[in-house]
Amino acid sequence: MQVAEIELYEILKPKIGEKEARTLVEYIETKVDRKLEERKDVLATKEDIANLRAATKEDIAYLKQDIANLEIKLEKTRADIIKWMFLFWIGQLASLIAILELFFKR
Repeated sequence: MQVAEIELYEILKPKIGEKEARTLVEYIETKVDRKLEERKDVLATKEDIANLRAATKEDIAYLKQDIANLEIKLEKTRADIIKWMFLFWIGQLASLIAILELFFKR
């Protein structure tokens, strides 16, 4: 028996008798143990929390790496878009010059 159980036993012993007090304390202890066992899967242990923290730190590092890779890809895409825009503008300018030459020669 633990301290609280011993205290409960000592309080109950004079009122209900030694055998009954012991039985009642054992019954309460069994009930508490059963309830704790039922909720064991739901409760987080210190080990669970430590594992979660480690996993979270790894996830954050992985996400930072992914963000950096995405930023690099975005910069490359931006450069490609600018390059194609200039090529489009040159094509448009060439087409406009050709149309203007045909228009003014007639």
